Amino acid sequence: MKILLDIKDEKAVFIMELLRNFPFVKAKPFTEKPSKKNDFLSELQEAVEQVNLAKRGKIKLKSADELLNEL
Repeated sequence: MKILLDIKDEKAVFIMELLRNFPFVKAKPFTEKPSKKNDFLSELQEAVEQVNLAKRGKIKLKSADELLNEL
């Protein structure tokens, strides 16, 4: 489930930190005007999260051969 919250700027850092402390919540800032830089950083952050999950053995990443076969 996704929830959109409207939070005053001065309280946003506190709320984000609070939400990130729950293991079952994924929280990331949302900007109304998406930019290519934000898209790139968001995708990079997701990739890092996937690598960390793979290192912990929670997910299995595709091998290079599997990735090339998709192309």
